Amino acid sequence: MKKIIVVFIICFILTGCVNINKSSFISSLSKKIKNGSGYKLDGILTVHNNDDVYKYKVKVLYKKDDNYKVTLTNTSNDHTQIILKNDDGVYVLTPALNKSFKFQSEWPYNNSQIYLLDTVLRDIKADKDWKFKKVNGRYFIDSKVNYPNNSRLVKQRFVFNNSFKPLKATVYDDNDVDCMSMIFNKVDYNPKFDKNDFNLDSVVKKNEDTEKTTGNLDDIIYPMFLPNGTKLVDEEKIDKSNGQRVIMSYDGEKSFLLVEETAEVFNDFTVVPTSGEPFMLMDTFGVMTDNSISWTSGGVDYYIVSDVMSGEELVEIAQSITGVIAIK
Repeated sequence: MKKIIVVFIICFILTGCVNINKSSFISSLSKKIKNGSGYKLDGILTVHNNDDVYKYKVKVLYKKDDNYKVTLTNTSNDHTQIILKNDDGVYVLTPALNKSFKFQSEWPYNNSQIYLLDTVLRDIKADKDWKFKKVNGRYFIDSKVNYPNNSRLVKQRFVFNNSFKPLKATVYDDNDVDCMSMIFNKVDYNPKFDKNDFNLDSVVKKNEDTEKTTGNLDDIIYPMFLPNGTKLVDEEKIDKSNGQRVIMSYDGEKSFLLVEETAEVFNDFTVVPTSGEPFMLMDTFGVMTDNSISWTSGGVDYYIVSDVMSGEELVEIAQSITGVIAIK
């Protein structure tokens, strides 16, 4: 009889036959994320922008407390960027240009991040009306999201298995359209870290063999989206020592300046201190300030600035440019 009871208990534990409800789920998930040394994960991120689809290989290292390394590689062109957070600050590294921006930033705590489990946990806890459902041994979690510069992203659904490992995450707009999704391939809740995993110099050294590339301005890229009444009124092309720069002035109630120029590849790795926040566009990470957004794509630097437009409006123009770049 005792053997039967023991076998039953073991089976009960191994098969996850625990009566998980809403409160016990969030408690168990919190312990998984916060009680270990951190986590490692990798997967595939898909971002939709109208008819354009961008896919990234994603690798995440998170070490308690406050150390992050996120590597995103565009699957269409192998362009890689790395977001690194350590005691010195937040860095966005672009190995192809031998350059990194350095931020004094609240990233990743100032908005939702689909590939960071601790920020997902924060989103769930911040939503008093988050939904919980168990179907066929999987847990479905619906909660609100916080994307300050993209108000059309309003909710997310996470799917976990009965070991509390994420399987898939999807972010939707208010029409239930899938705008962004993440498939999780591997997750380790108690990993071991190398002492140099979050060291800037070590990260740079590991990526120093990345092919250095730059673009050209044979074709000027114009925004596909413009606010009503706003139009191009001036365009100036300037020769630089390493390429060209084009300055475009748009006038109207929502006036702005757009600059496109050949990106500079540095001979030695260079850290550029900058104000603002890291911001992910469709195919790259850029820099967002109160009145501007800048990014690099296809070896070309882009910069939009306006004294009268909101951050969300700037992003809408920037996304209409990145879509054209993807088509080309």
